Amino acid sequence: MKTPTSPLVAAFAALAFALASPARADTPPPQGVLSLTASATVEVTKDLLSISFSTTKEGADANVVQAQLKQALDAALAEAKKAARPGQVDVQTGTFSLYPRYAPKGGINGWQGTAEIIVDGRDMAAIGQLSGRITTMTVARVVYRLSREASQKVEGDVAAEAIARYRAKAAEYAKQFGYGGYAIREVNVTTTEPQQGPTPMYRTQAAAMSAPSDALSVEPGKAQVNANVSGTVQMK
Repeated sequence: MKTPTSPLVAAFAALAFALASPARADTPPPQGVLSLTASATVEVTKDLLSISFSTTKEGADANVVQAQLKQALDAALAEAKKAARPGQVDVQTGTFSLYPRYAPKGGINGWQGTAEIIVDGRDMAAIGQLSGRITTMTVARVVYRLSREASQKVEGDVAAEAIARYRAKAAEYAKQFGYGGYAIREVNVTTTEPQQGPTPMYRTQAAAMSAPSDALSVEPGKAQVNANVSGTVQMK
C-alpha cells in the first residue's frame, strides 16, 4: 500500500531537486552595442531685463525711518508706473524691511530699513531710462535673461542638430568597427536653458540725485540653449 506524501515532504523534495539541477546558463551579454553622446548649442540674444531699485534709511526713531522709506518707495513707484505696460515694463514692490541696530554694549541705538522695487520686461530701452528718472532709489541689481518663449523657439532646432550629430557618430563608429550599419536601442534627448546670472550695479544716492537724466546703457548679450543626446545603438 502506497503511503501518501505530505505537503512538507513534497516541498523539501522539490527544493532538493532544484538544488541538484545544473544552473541555467546566464544570458550572454549583447554584442556590438555602442554607447554614444552628442550635443549642440545655439546662442540667442537675451530678451528680458530686470532692474532692482533700492534705498536704505537709518535713524533713531523707527517711525521716522519707516516714513522715509515709504516716501521713497511711493515716489519711485509713481515714476515707474508712468512707463508700465504689461509684458513690456512690469513694476512690482520688493523687499521692505525695518530692523534695529544694537549698540556694542547692548540695547538698541537706532533703526535701519530698506525698500525696493523691481522693474522688468522686454522693453529694455524704457526700463533703462527709468534709472535716470527714479531719484529716490538707486540701482541695486541688473539681470538680463532669456524668456521661456524665446528659448522654446530654438529648442527644436538645437535638438535636431544634436540628433543629427548623434546619428552621424553612430554611423561613423559602426563603420570603423567593421559593421554595415546600426539600429537605435535606447536614446534620451534633453534641452537645458541658460543659467541666469545677476549683474550687480552700485550707484551712490548723491550720483543719482545729481544726474537725473542719465539712463542705464543697455547691452543684453547672448544666452546659450543646449541640447544633449545620449543612449546606445546596436551595430549590425
